[in-house]
Amino acid sequence: MKENKRLKLSSILTGIVSLLFFTINIQSINANNNSFNTTTEEGKVFKAGASTSNITPSLGGGIIGEWGTPEATHVHDELHARCLVLDDGSTKLVFIVADLLGIKENVTNEAKRIIEEETGIPASNVIISAIHTHSATSAMGVGEMRRQWKADSFDEYQNFIIRRFADAVRIAVNNLEPARIGWGVGKVPEHVFVRRWKLKEPVINPFGEYDKVMMNPGVSNTNKTEQSSEADPDVTFISVQSTEGRPIALYANYGLHYVGGTPTGHISADYFAIFADRIQELLDADRQYPPFVGAMSNGTSGNVNNVDFGRTGPAIPRKSYEKMKIVAEDVAREVFRAHNKIEFHDWVPLSARSEELTLTMRKPTKEMIKRAEKILNQPESVKPLHIREKTYAERILNNFNDVPDKINVILQTFRIGDLGVATSPFETFTDTGFDIKAKSPFTTTFVIELANGYLGYLPTPEEHELGGYETWLGTSRVEKEASDKVVEVWLRQFESMK
Repeated sequence: MKENKRLKLSSILTGIVSLLFFTINIQSINANNNSFNTTTEEGKVFKAGASTSNITPSLGGGIIGEWGTPEATHVHDELHARCLVLDDGSTKLVFIVADLLGIKENVTNEAKRIIEEETGIPASNVIISAIHTHSATSAMGVGEMRRQWKADSFDEYQNFIIRRFADAVRIAVNNLEPARIGWGVGKVPEHVFVRRWKLKEPVINPFGEYDKVMMNPGVSNTNKTEQSSEADPDVTFISVQSTEGRPIALYANYGLHYVGGTPTGHISADYFAIFADRIQELLDADRQYPPFVGAMSNGTSGNVNNVDFGRTGPAIPRKSYEKMKIVAEDVAREVFRAHNKIEFHDWVPLSARSEELTLTMRKPTKEMIKRAEKILNQPESVKPLHIREKTYAERILNNFNDVPDKINVILQTFRIGDLGVATSPFETFTDTGFDIKAKSPFTTTFVIELANGYLGYLPTPEEHELGGYETWLGTSRVEKEASDKVVEVWLRQFESMK
């Protein structure tokens, strides 16, 4: 009887020991799988700092993004470069998003050179992007200079923003403090619509060829059938806070081209700036020091805008800036909702990759040049086949003289824990964004377009076959297979960091 009791007691003790060992082993496995959740990695402390830098231009310049380039006569809201610096103890990453339509590569390269010289942060670890507001003067050269390939020097405004980009990074580095980081994804489908519609019957374009799709076809156009692709509803964001929980910055990314609705001559950062202000209010981050920084970058939106051409009934009349406020409010509230559910990490690993992809440039054929010359020499009384026929004829003859046969495009990617960030110097189609999200080894991935340069639209090969404004020569500048090659580079960079 006593022997049986001893056997039972021994069995129970053995079970308890086994259970304890199993629990410790599982905890060890979980710790290994989530090593970036620990407070430090070999004694490293995660830090973050943010800043803003005013880049508002003088009045009198031409507002680009609209046909006719009207003169800037009023500043509705100041333009800024918004900066976020992350530091895992061995690697620093820099995000700069500027309230501009686009920035040429030579400008971003010079800014990065100064940043590296003054802070020691490698140029490969700095992403500089534009939001693509259509209510700003040009940072890509004045007049037709912005369409030229080469520039021997920087103009006054370009020199100004280069210095302000570098200043923003220095201030953000000064503001670095121990921090926690998290990221998340919300969905705002009600404000993004593919603007390219397939047609029952092809229509002529400025080159005398026929397109199977039309950009912005109008609501009542009976020739349209369906959108050529899908819009991406995701708004992805990175949030950093002090170790005590004070918000430091929130950097978001949403694939909406721009909203517009500004009076002629107004300078404005569009809905991007309104979002930044609103998310600051929602996070109760007013009146603090260092100041909270909200920022919104542009995602894959080369084929997307804010107009629903599939709706029935007339459009709702809107006052100036009204639609911007509606979009910014909805996006900010969705980010705030998702923000309440994210996990903050005390430490995550950071890494960056940057390389140049060689692409072939598109150039006009002899037939195109001959036709352009004919169009520009014909009498004004001759009715054009397309409303933009003369505009593109001028570009064919004037804007390709210094274009090289091939170019090297800078492609960058960041890793932030299990978040992947890719960059594109193009107005990138949603299909390309969906492609890298599906293939990425990271749980969450997003694309910042118009980063480290401005090289026009990047349709997919399939969209090139359909034609339309975004594929026209002079609007799209690189080979038709470029988007596939870009995704290949992104994926290779991601895999090397994972």
